[in-house]
Amino acid sequence: MAKTKTIYTCQNCGAQSPKWLGKCSTCNEWNTYVEEIVEKKQSSGKLSLQISGNQPITLENIEMAKTQRISVGIEEFNRVLGGGIVPGSLILLGGDPGIGKSTLALQLAMGLNGKKILYISGEESLQQIKLRAERLSKTKSNCLFLSETSLEHILAQSEQAKPELLIIDSIQTISTELIESSPGSVGQVRECTSGLLKFAKKNHVAVVLIGHITKEGSLAGPKVLEHMVDTVLQFEGDTNYMYRILRSNKNRFGSTNELGIFEMRSDGLREITNPSEQLISKVSHDVSGTAIAATIEGVRPFLIEIQALVSSAAYGTPQRSSTGFDLRRLNMLLAVLEKRAGFKLIAKDVFLNIAGGLKISDPATDLAVICSILSSNIDIAINHKICFAGEVGLTGEIRAVNRIEQRIAEAAKLGFSRIYVPSLNKGFDATKFKIDIVKVSRVEEVFKTIFA
Repeated sequence: MAKTKTIYTCQNCGAQSPKWLGKCSTCNEWNTYVEEIVEKKQSSGKLSLQISGNQPITLENIEMAKTQRISVGIEEFNRVLGGGIVPGSLILLGGDPGIGKSTLALQLAMGLNGKKILYISGEESLQQIKLRAERLSKTKSNCLFLSETSLEHILAQSEQAKPELLIIDSIQTISTELIESSPGSVGQVRECTSGLLKFAKKNHVAVVLIGHITKEGSLAGPKVLEHMVDTVLQFEGDTNYMYRILRSNKNRFGSTNELGIFEMRSDGLREITNPSEQLISKVSHDVSGTAIAATIEGVRPFLIEIQALVSSAAYGTPQRSSTGFDLRRLNMLLAVLEKRAGFKLIAKDVFLNIAGGLKISDPATDLAVICSILSSNIDIAINHKICFAGEVGLTGEIRAVNRIEQRIAEAAKLGFSRIYVPSLNKGFDATKFKIDIVKVSRVEEVFKTIFA
């Protein structure tokens, strides 16, 4: 006879405790423990050894099945996945509330022609889904829709419908009868994902799970959720801006360095095939405090506009604010300007913004950041046909960056007349680019050239 046991599980990190705790000792979050009932089966005390039908084999004896990826109607989605959806894979799509996860999933489902798709919604009714589809101007499709929250019913309907793609919106609303806890708890999310994983691998069906985000920005549920799935996609962006970025944090079938860029419109998400032209303001005159950086996100190069504002501190303590750029790195670059270049900014407020609401982590934007700050400080504009690519070290040197040829080619394609690159970047033919390439090794050289 099975014995029932009560344990407490942290909804944030999945840590377990035999008693309720106000604060989790693992993730240091308050009031995250929930009660779960588990059954402990009595053991006979004897170890049973049975040989299953699967036998270990060598690597050369493993037969590779030719699996053709499912190409969706959204090319940016295909790019992030590495060429399309792999049949039998489990994809987790997460993002902030209202960022457009359900819109992207619905466009994905309605855009696949000739494929049988089952869309499970645990958050919306069928009437709400139809209203959203009419707003997207997509009403005719062979996609099947079902509003259901029971895992057992979902698997039964999936076995009967035999879809090629199964979309679950969202995994936090699905529950199974095997666990006596509320939907969205750690145990429910773990068991439901495990059941869908078995179904996907057994029936060779691709499954897309939509997941919620915690207040810290991480995927809600236990961390094992990200380990169980094949691909983890992060849909991010500021709701005050129109641009959305789809990043791949984990991908067993492709690169994790790729990203897709979308524009949120009234009729849904639109792909941005050339982000450089969208992210740079179309101004005919030069304005102080702006600089163009040649950056690379994933394998795609594009140009972004960096805006800086330096003013006298109105209060005793100067402010340091950054939007879309790491604040700690901004403070480091300001220290480099003071120590190595001799610019006194200790009594100045410094505000930095990446135009378009993007979040950039490429260190090659350092050179453009310090140039925009200095431009605003001395109120001298930088020519809008000049761009920068270079990492700034603590000693004031301009360090080499990767894929310099792609950055130069993107700047030349958009009609820029000059680009500043590190002198340590060698091994490329500068004559094949229709742009003036200036190699610099110190930050002082850049300042003397631009603001002479």
